[in-house]
Amino acid sequence: MSNGSFSKIKELPSPTDVESWACEDVREWLSKVDLEQYSKLLCDEHLVDGNVLLSLHEKDLRDPPLAIKVLGDIKRLNKAIRNLRKDNLSNGSLSERNEVDFSSTRSSLPRRQSSIGDEWSVDGPFSVPSPRQGSIGDSHDNTTPRKVFFSSLYVWFVFLLTSFTMTVVHSRLPDMATYRPLPDIALDNIPHIPWAFQVSEAIGVFYMILLLAILIFHKHRLLIICRLNILLGTAFLLRCCTMFVTSLSVPGQHLHCQPEQFLTYTEMFYRALEITSGFGMSLTGVHTCGDYMFSGHTVVLTMLNLAITEYTPRRFRSLHLLTWVMNIFGIFFILAAHEHYSIDVVVAFVITSRMFLYYHALANSRALTGGDQHRLRDWFPMFTYVEQDRCGDRIVNIFANPVTDLRAYLSHRFGTAGTKVSRKTE
Repeated sequence: MSNGSFSKIKELPSPTDVESWACEDVREWLSKVDLEQYSKLLCDEHLVDGNVLLSLHEKDLRDPPLAIKVLGDIKRLNKAIRNLRKDNLSNGSLSERNEVDFSSTRSSLPRRQSSIGDEWSVDGPFSVPSPRQGSIGDSHDNTTPRKVFFSSLYVWFVFLLTSFTMTVVHSRLPDMATYRPLPDIALDNIPHIPWAFQVSEAIGVFYMILLLAILIFHKHRLLIICRLNILLGTAFLLRCCTMFVTSLSVPGQHLHCQPEQFLTYTEMFYRALEITSGFGMSLTGVHTCGDYMFSGHTVVLTMLNLAITEYTPRRFRSLHLLTWVMNIFGIFFILAAHEHYSIDVVVAFVITSRMFLYYHALANSRALTGGDQHRLRDWFPMFTYVEQDRCGDRIVNIFANPVTDLRAYLSHRFGTAGTKVSRKTE
């Protein structure tokens, strides 16, 4: 190695200062890793400095505007960037510039280290975490309103299908005089509490209000809405199958359920609309029979609880403890009301919790999919539709001002469109 080459490498800033690199430093680093042929593309054409370099992923290298064509160079450059990012993080030099903010005027309050190892800074009334390796920041959340629309369409279609299935199940309900309640370890030992079912629904309403507040201020609200739509829709779609194939006897004599006969499919459809509009809740005056396997109330309670604990900071331990206690009591009140068998509740809890866990495990570690994207698309089309533009990063629970985010989105959306129109006019 010549003295000139050695001097260049030695003068290159250390990995702990990567975020302060200028374009010339990036050029020297490319030469060091034997990829100097891309110095013109990265440094001259796209002005990639150290801060931008650390944010590049393999998808950025493959897609326009970089669009590197040589697969081997893509892999080598991506590996070199990963190693550089790892060295930079392991040495603990995260600059203040890399923290995510949501306003044009950034406050300069110092960061503090929480007891569980999460870094948080305060910007106005909101707590904002600094991005870490393997965490999704603003640049990697490509969820669009179109995805929210189609995922919402999916879940509401499933809700309507579930309501229609409930009308079919109600029409073929086993006669209470002939088919007595099945032996059940919980129902046989827990006395009937008339108001218990309404309490469980009140807990669900509290969950909804709390989650709505979280979504309003969460930076990645659109992605969370899409995920919840897919999870709830898929869980209730499975519920349609299980309650349709097997009709269980009424779990309590107090229910006074009788088969409901419908003369036409139009009557069944209007009944399904009535159930859907009332969210299937007794608090809204909806009363159904026969939809036992498995408990939809348990699905909603568990899903909302898991969403609240997943998408709030881990340091909110009191909130997480409260939601879990309420989840357990909500399930108990469902059983105390004798509205469901124990197996309905157990199956609902297991399916919902496992589905939530497996979805997020797959979304946060795309390495599990291997290279077979076609099989993933065939088996999990909605998952692929929502998560396909992400790189397997875990969501950081960033709280942001929704008004500022809306203004930024509208400015980006219509400002870009306005620029295109003006160019065409010229």
